[in-house]
Amino acid sequence: MAVSQTNFAWATLLDIGPPEPGRRLHDRLAHALRTAIRTGRLPENAAVPPSRALAEELGCSRWVVTEAYGRLVAEGYLAARVGSATRVSWVPDTAPATQARPTLVPSPVRYDLAPGLPDLRAFPRRRWADAVRAVTGSAVHYDLGLPDPAGHEVLRTTIAQYLRRSRGADAPATAVSVCTGVTDGLVRVCRTLRGEGIADVAVEDPGWGRLRDAAATAGLRVHPVPVDGDGLRVDELARTAARAVVVGAAHQFPTGTVLSPERRASLVRWAREADGYVIEDDYDAEFRYDRHPVAVMQGMDPRRVFLLGSVSKTLSPALGLGWLVAPTAMTGALRAANPVAVAPPVLDQLALATFVDRGWYDAHLRAGRRRFRARRDLLVRVLGAEVPSGRVAGTAAGLHILLHLPEATGTRATVRAAADAGLRLADLDDYRVAGSPDRALVLGYGNISDTDIPGAVALLREALG
Repeated sequence: MAVSQTNFAWATLLDIGPPEPGRRLHDRLAHALRTAIRTGRLPENAAVPPSRALAEELGCSRWVVTEAYGRLVAEGYLAARVGSATRVSWVPDTAPATQARPTLVPSPVRYDLAPGLPDLRAFPRRRWADAVRAVTGSAVHYDLGLPDPAGHEVLRTTIAQYLRRSRGADAPATAVSVCTGVTDGLVRVCRTLRGEGIADVAVEDPGWGRLRDAAATAGLRVHPVPVDGDGLRVDELARTAARAVVVGAAHQFPTGTVLSPERRASLVRWAREADGYVIEDDYDAEFRYDRHPVAVMQGMDPRRVFLLGSVSKTLSPALGLGWLVAPTAMTGALRAANPVAVAPPVLDQLALATFVDRGWYDAHLRAGRRRFRARRDLLVRVLGAEVPSGRVAGTAAGLHILLHLPEATGTRATVRAAADAGLRLADLDDYRVAGSPDRALVLGYGNISDTDIPGAVALLREALG
């Protein structure tokens, strides 16, 4: 393996110890280096500092260092070559003293049909690099200081404009906070609500477990509320002690339903009557294939609805960029309840603003909608041919579908058998808190290539037995 010529061990701590009678400095230095090598702090092929540089750091003569190096070369710990750095040539024996019991190694993943990721192969690397390069060159000096906890004004303005034109939001820039994603935004909202005296929050059941965990982490009591074909059961919500509810109105995860117009109106009315709030998770609503995406609920009553979004499902979760739109009257409380909240790096924020302002984000979404629509159609078609006993459900939107299985099918056993064969799946019941089990699989198609779909479905058919 090639190793960088600049990989010198400058930062390695050498415990030379205090002077001792009869023990010379080069002896103590050789002992310290030998210990660093044996413990793995200086790994194989790591370059030790040049003798002159190390002597200067230790405040000793160069002879002391060359003498220590020479001894370790003779002992086989170091290797010296003319014209090259002196490098570590000894490797610690990490093998166990006795024969260890064999461990089960999970099968490698050949196909990934688990939900949660967009098409990472399609990440717009060149244009994102162009955006980063542009803002790195144009950022003024004060942009490089401590970031505004609410996010950079440029990105907050860009997000507000984007949400107004594309999602039907009523979002002034002053109401927008930049966060690392939906989970981060939800924690901030829940802390704010707790500070306002709200101790109970409702979540959809089934639903994304991290949202339940985020609410609980913020100190709220979590109440699961069932979901049916029209979305969240608002009538059941009224039977809980909750004064806030987290809802995926445009595309619920994992059922894939869209909150019906009647339920939307009922939910807004509930928030007003309960003096409560709706927390809208708008996680992948840009991807709707049978019609235009449904607008956000936040535009129906911006005084009662928090809006959460991110680029995790549209670009990549690795960017760690999201947003939170709060009711204007709550922005002060939001800041006060999260005094140590940290915004994402400023240059990344400015890069996203540039990416959106130049029209690259819209172009990426248009291409993504075409790609995901074709991929969803392909998956549904192959499932129909290979797994005819299954029934596909879920709106033609987002990055996943539901596959309902016959009554006699054990979904957990199917998921395990598929994993053994190298196929990653998700069981719908893994997202459920209460209610009756539902024999269904959640199949994500965001991060699998079109050419892999037939092979993945063939493994699924074998796992079903």
